Amino acid sequence: MTVTSEQRFGDFVVVRRHEGQEHVAELVLDRPAAMNAVSTAMARSIGEACAALGADQGVRATVLTSSHDRAFCVGADLKERNSFTDAELVRQRPTARAAYTGVLELPMPVIAAVHGFALGGGFELALACDVIVADRTAVVGLPEVSVGVIPGGGGTQLLPRRVGAARAAELVFTARRVEAAQARELGLVDELVDAGTDREAALALGARIAANSPVGLRAAKRALRLGQGLDLRAGLEVEDAAWRSVAFSGDRAEGVAAFNEKRKPAWPGE
Repeated sequence: MTVTSEQRFGDFVVVRRHEGQEHVAELVLDRPAAMNAVSTAMARSIGEACAALGADQGVRATVLTSSHDRAFCVGADLKERNSFTDAELVRQRPTARAAYTGVLELPMPVIAAVHGFALGGGFELALACDVIVADRTAVVGLPEVSVGVIPGGGGTQLLPRRVGAARAAELVFTARRVEAAQARELGLVDELVDAGTDREAALALGARIAANSPVGLRAAKRALRLGQGLDLRAGLEVEDAAWRSVAFSGDRAEGVAAFNEKRKPAWPGE
C-alpha cells in the first residue's frame, strides 16, 4: 500500500494517508524501541495528532496501528514513571488523559488494529476505538492492579460497556492477560484475523466505512456514544437530535439522489 502523505507528531506518532484511500487516516504508534510504551512525550503527540485529525473534515475513518511487529502498545512507560516524584506524576496526569480522550473523542469511526501485546494503557487505547480488529497473536489485558494502580485511561469505564460489569471486574481484579481466541469469545475484540493481517484488515474496514456519508458517519457515532447508558426514551431523543442534524444536509440530498439514479454518491460532506 503506497503512502501518499505522512505527518509526524513528535518522535513517536505518525499520521499517514494511502493511495486510493484518501478519506482514511492511519494513526501509527511509532515507538518501537519501547514496544510503544506511552511516555509523556508520546502521550502529548497522540493528543496533538487526534486534535489535528478531529479538525480534518476530509477524514471519514481513522485506523490506529502500531509500527512494532510484536506489540500494539504495552501501556504506560513504567521506567519513566519510576523516576517521577509525586508532584511530577500529578503534573503529567492531564497529558496522559489527553491521549486517551483524544482517541475516544475523535468524531469519525475509529478502528484499532491489534497484534501482539495490548496491555494496560495499550488496551485502553484500543478500547477507546469503535471497533477492534485483532490478529491471532494478540494478547490483551488491564494488569494495572498488579503494579499498585488502576486502569486510568478509561479502562474501568469502557471495558464494562463492552463485556458487562461482572466480567470487567474479574478481568481488572485478576489483572490477567487474555489471548486472542478467548478475547474474541469474551467480546474484548470484535474481529479476529490471521496473524500479521490485522493492519490490512483494519484499513480495508476503514475503506468500507469511508465510502459512506461523512456527515452520516459522524452523526451516527455521536448518537451511539451519547446514547450509551441512557434509558430508551432518552436514547431515542439523542438519536432524533442526530437525525435532525443530517436530515437537511447536502449528504442526505446527494445520497437519496444517487440511490434513485443508481449511481455512486459524490458526498459533499456537509
